Amino acid sequence: MLSFNNLPVPAEGEKIEIREGRLHVPNRPIIPFIEGDGTGRDIWRAASRVFDAAVEKAYRGERRVVWYEVFAGEKAYNKFGEWLPRDTVEAIREFTVAIKGPLTTPVGGGIRSLNVTLRQVLDLYACVRPVRWYPGVPSPVKHPEKLDVVIFRENTEDVYAGIEFQQGTEQAQKTIEFLRGLGYTVRPDSGIGIKPISIFATKRLVRKAIRYALDSGRRVVTLVHKGNIMKFTEGAFRDWGYQLAKEEFGEVTVTEQELWEQYGGKLPEGKILVNDRIADSMFQQVLTRPDEYSVIVTPNLNGDYLSDACAAQVGGLGLAPGANIGDYIALFEATHGTAPKYADKDVINPSAVILAGAMMFEYIGWREVASLIKEAIGRTISQKVVTYDLARLMEGARQVKTSEFATAIIENMG
Repeated sequence: MLSFNNLPVPAEGEKIEIREGRLHVPNRPIIPFIEGDGTGRDIWRAASRVFDAAVEKAYRGERRVVWYEVFAGEKAYNKFGEWLPRDTVEAIREFTVAIKGPLTTPVGGGIRSLNVTLRQVLDLYACVRPVRWYPGVPSPVKHPEKLDVVIFRENTEDVYAGIEFQQGTEQAQKTIEFLRGLGYTVRPDSGIGIKPISIFATKRLVRKAIRYALDSGRRVVTLVHKGNIMKFTEGAFRDWGYQLAKEEFGEVTVTEQELWEQYGGKLPEGKILVNDRIADSMFQQVLTRPDEYSVIVTPNLNGDYLSDACAAQVGGLGLAPGANIGDYIALFEATHGTAPKYADKDVINPSAVILAGAMMFEYIGWREVASLIKEAIGRTISQKVVTYDLARLMEGARQVKTSEFATAIIENMG
């Protein structure tokens, strides 16, 4: 019997396995969960009820999830004296698929981002963020229904790789002197950050995005970059993305130039358009022409900005799920923070974690469960039964607690 963090693995479940390049999911998969800090406690109680109800509704007892708690953040620190125990990482690696709530990361000094650490140590190189609008959700734009995108953000490189030297340190000074020797002037009182973008990481991300587009019937894949300024990092990201599309998906992809020269501007049936946009222009276009985009592929920092900007159009981070996915290992999560001032008050919106769970069920092939969850959330919101964050923006809304919102979702299944 395995154990992690001194907790035995549930005997009634089985682990998800990888066979011949595919996930093999048993009827009772063991799925680790990290409750999360702050409001994570309220959110997980609500979300897990919704998950279990949807699985029961879909499969009538033939399948169920065997949940297994692992620890990170404040709860881990209080129990074990460390923010991210090694056993937690090993458990996620062992069981392949996991889900988590929001985790604390102080601004400035202190611990490094636990989210970034998990992505890097597990090589979860694709941050996947679906952004769509649910009818009835307040939005600052006139036509939020036009935005329906899935963002693939590179997770392991760019400035988020964590290669930084604090101002005044020996490492910073040596780097400044090295750059001076190459003919670059950097002020001596600078902190230094290094931005790596590689062929390997770029191509595997673009490969995953194009495969997703093919599997889901989406027909446009857009590379977003700032290559007009950073030519050898973000410009290269664009070039390598096009190379990958031609090398591995040449029979089904066309560029914008080919679209007009060979097809008169009309995308043929069965083809995917691969194009690119400069990052600052893309921020405008997701506001002014959002329905022209479907799958978006970006380096790390641009993807962070863009995914939150898109989420703002459809109701904010309270409705923004996400996933960090490697070749097989996947960690699903809320994309918002811990909001500690609302912890244990049963008022927070749990939709982001619930929708992350829907993504998780799609990933393991339990699509019936995912559909039940998404349809029930949409129905509940359209009835104007919502938590405080949406109630204050919706005329005639009935404000409910976190737990009551989960109950309403369950009642709206099917």
